[in-house]
Amino acid sequence: MARVFGTDGVRGVANLDLTAELAVDLAVAAAYVLGETGAFADQRPTAVVARDPRASGEFLEAAVVAGLASAGVDVHRLGVVPTPGAAFLTSFLAADMGVMISASHNPMPDNGIKFLARGGLKLDDDIEIAIENRLGEPWQRPIGADVGRVGDSTSGLATYVKHLVASAPARLDGLTVVLDCANGAAFKVGPQVFERLGATVVSIHADPDGLNINKDCGSTHMGDLQKAVVEHGAAAGFAFDGDADRCLAVDATGAVVDGDHILAILALAARDQGRLHADTVVATVMSNLGFVQAMRAAGLTVIQTAVGDRYVLEAMRAGGFTVGGEQSGHVVMSEHSTTGDGVLTAVHLAARMVQSGHSLAELATVMTRLPQVLVNVPDVDKSRADTDPVLQGEVAAAAARLGDSGRVLLRQSGTEPLVRVMVEAQTHDEARAVADHLAGVVRATLAL
Repeated sequence: MARVFGTDGVRGVANLDLTAELAVDLAVAAAYVLGETGAFADQRPTAVVARDPRASGEFLEAAVVAGLASAGVDVHRLGVVPTPGAAFLTSFLAADMGVMISASHNPMPDNGIKFLARGGLKLDDDIEIAIENRLGEPWQRPIGADVGRVGDSTSGLATYVKHLVASAPARLDGLTVVLDCANGAAFKVGPQVFERLGATVVSIHADPDGLNINKDCGSTHMGDLQKAVVEHGAAAGFAFDGDADRCLAVDATGAVVDGDHILAILALAARDQGRLHADTVVATVMSNLGFVQAMRAAGLTVIQTAVGDRYVLEAMRAGGFTVGGEQSGHVVMSEHSTTGDGVLTAVHLAARMVQSGHSLAELATVMTRLPQVLVNVPDVDKSRADTDPVLQGEVAAAAARLGDSGRVLLRQSGTEPLVRVMVEAQTHDEARAVADHLAGVVRATLAL
């Protein structure tokens, strides 16, 4: 049977791939699997359930809540809250599990279900597999007083906002910022946090109607934010995605500051404040070589993982590291969050500007991004990409030619029959030439 869980929960087109029936079954299976791990020992299990504003989240929330309650779980319904808020409140409320209903940066017709373990932690692969194996199994239904109860949490959002405000290293008085809330889950949290810290806030795309989430806005469409920052003379702008677990930035000139720059700025800030454990930052293999070079030049160790924030989180937990993230803008500060948190990231970036007295553009000069070219090669046998001797020989030769001034990365797509060829070099033309050559080798050697 094909895996139900992907790299970040269960995701698909709502009411086509991700149905109410599947949501109920997943909730029941998750309740029983997590119960068997011992989290529910001798007490009534509890769960928190949150969602982003997309329309399908309404019926999926009802299905998840019904499944959990029918399995004897008491449910705290949070309403529209960012994914990191759901993770924080799972821990804060000492819940046995959390559920976030969101498809993150995906378009509105999609949706997803992410489960969180006690403490607000993402599930390990073996737990996800155990949940899948329980789908559709017969189970003993509780009756009478043993069925779960459902209530709305009226203070959850305010508690999360208070947590974010308390995390800030400095107040933001006198700072004007633009927040692009992607018509998503941060439309209340983002402005409230910045305003309480003293900033002047201009909010755009902060009026969700269930249908406009991520539509030409947010961290995947930065144009409106760039214009707004310049028009309002703001010091910076911050763009979130639909569930607000990522953040990208714009400096006062309207230039985009990507996830690698953000991670570099925050890693050095943590180092300067004595909060960077073992002077180490965790990133993925997709981080630009310029980031790696800058961190090493600053005396920091860089640990690189497979692509996906779950792998960054695993490495951080294993080593006790405090700062990690991805090029996409997922930044994890483990002192304050168990997952990427877009609003938290924006607050700490803004605080770094205030404390250092430098503009965001000046802070971003900490690293120089090397030209990067990515070519997707479809309709090939991706399973042989790491073993084909001809292809691997060409990759090794290209890497040798580039030396320390460039990099080659071949990566199999996790969802499609394609291979991604990524090349970084000192010039764009050089990166393009090497990438196109290797893409041609991939087509020739891995043809179906």
